[in-house]
Amino acid sequence: MLIPVGSFLMGSDTGRDEEQPVHRVTVDAFEMASFQVRNRDYALFLQAAAYRPPKHWGDADLNHPDQPVVAVCWTDCVQYCRWLSGIAGRHYRLPTEAEWERAARGGREGLAYPWGDEAPADWPEYRGRWGGDVRGPLPVCRGSRNPYGLFDVSENVHEWCADWFNRDYYARSPERNPAGPGTGERRASRGGSWRHQIKVSRCAARSSIPPMFEYADYGFRLVRDPAPSGERGGV
Repeated sequence: MLIPVGSFLMGSDTGRDEEQPVHRVTVDAFEMASFQVRNRDYALFLQAAAYRPPKHWGDADLNHPDQPVVAVCWTDCVQYCRWLSGIAGRHYRLPTEAEWERAARGGREGLAYPWGDEAPADWPEYRGRWGGDVRGPLPVCRGSRNPYGLFDVSENVHEWCADWFNRDYYARSPERNPAGPGTGERRASRGGSWRHQIKVSRCAARSSIPPMFEYADYGFRLVRDPAPSGERGGV
């Protein structure tokens, strides 16, 4: 889905320290996948590239073809992007934190969640998906789209970002296309997951883990540069 060029207020005055200060950021246009990379997508990569499968690949709670792939480390995601770029002739990559938050907000300023300011427990659609005994992510595209046409934003799995993570980065972030610090020990991630929905479901909420960690609630979503006019499309 096309995310148009534009500016937005990144961060939250009422969130955790690493979400401050709130600052205006401009992000160039890009395209973001409408849903997270699925097991069926990742299986093509495993076969074509003779790549090792992630942990839990055989777990019945996690391996439905339409569930998002999980337990992929940051490097696995980068390798998938390189493979797909090579066969598709387009440059696929992970989103920056700024791109992810811009897309999650859907062009609306100042709202806490992708769907608005309604708390997750008070939003019937969210409560219906995550209110019971949850043992893994749901197949993608079960909920409604956000204003940019994206499914499962802030839900299902934490999504790896391209950036290194630094708690104080916002104090020195550039105004246009911030890409995170040059080095670090942890990679940034965004969005809630089937294990930690409410905790990090806000658009501004930031999280991070070391890039080689493989967790059953971590997956990823692709972005790429805009297609030439007349070649755009989406599910």
